[in-house]
Amino acid sequence: MGERGSGRLPRARYEKELRRLQIELVKLQEWVRAEGQRLVVVFEGRDAAGKGGAIKRVTERLNPRVARIVALPVPTERERTQWYFQRHAAQLPAAGEIVLFDRSWYNRAGVERVMGFCTEEEYQRFLRQCPVFERLLVEDGILLRKYWFSVSDAVQEKRFRKRLSDPTRRWKISAMDLESITRWEAYSRAKDEMFARTDIPEAPWYVVEADEKRAARINMIAHLLSTVPYGDIPLPDLTLPPRPAPTGYQRPPRRLQTYVPDHAASLLARGGDPAADPEA
Repeated sequence: MGERGSGRLPRARYEKELRRLQIELVKLQEWVRAEGQRLVVVFEGRDAAGKGGAIKRVTERLNPRVARIVALPVPTERERTQWYFQRHAAQLPAAGEIVLFDRSWYNRAGVERVMGFCTEEEYQRFLRQCPVFERLLVEDGILLRKYWFSVSDAVQEKRFRKRLSDPTRRWKISAMDLESITRWEAYSRAKDEMFARTDIPEAPWYVVEADEKRAARINMIAHLLSTVPYGDIPLPDLTLPPRPAPTGYQRPPRRLQTYVPDHAASLLARGGDPAADPEA
C-alpha cells in the first residue's frame, strides 16, 4: 500500500481488535449517558471510501436510543429557504446522546460546490460561517470530531464496479456518484479548500486512509476513543432471578398460530456453507 497506509489486516486479528474496541465504545456510550455529555462525529470523504462501513462498526453494539445516525436527504423546498445550518442543528444531540453524521453540513463544500448546486456567494458564506458554527458547538460543550475518509482513485473505481455488479450493494451507487470519477480533480480541489478554511484548532479534521477497509475502521475507532476522556461507569449489580414453579399454564396448540416457513431447514438440507465476503 505504500504511503497510503497499512496492509490488509487478517480477518481473525481484525475481528478480535474490533470486539475489543466495541467494548470500549460501549463504555464510552455509558459515560456519555451517565455524564450528560454530547458527542458529534462527522463522517465525510470520497464516494466509496468506506464511511458507511465504519459507521456500522461504531454503532452495531451501541444502544440506538443513545447513539443515533443522521443521514439527511436532499433538502426540501422549505429547507432551501432556511439558514443553511438550520436542519443540521436540529439533529444535534441532547445530554447523554451521540450523533453520527453520515455526511453533514460539509455537503456544501463538496458535492454542492463541484456539481454547481450552490452559488459562489452561498459557498463563500458557508466557508466563513462553518468555523464560527463549529466553534459555537464546541464552546457550548459539544464534543465534535470530524473524520475524512481518503481513498485512491483506483480503489474507488474497483469499489464502484463491485457495487454495480452486486444486487445487495447496487443501491449504494447513483449517477451522481459516478460523476466523482470524471470530476476527481475538482473534488480534490474542493476538499483542499475545505480543509484550508475549516481545519480549525477547536474542531480539526482527522484523515483516515481508507484503501484497506478493515484497517480504516480500526484506526478510526481507536482514534475516536483516544480523543474522549471517558471512564468506566459502574453498572448496577443485576442477578438473574430463579424461574418460578409452573402454575398450570398450557401453551395453545401450535396449529392455532401461523408460523413462518422453516427456510433455514431447507438450506441445511441442501448442504454447503457459502464463503464470507472478503470485502465485508
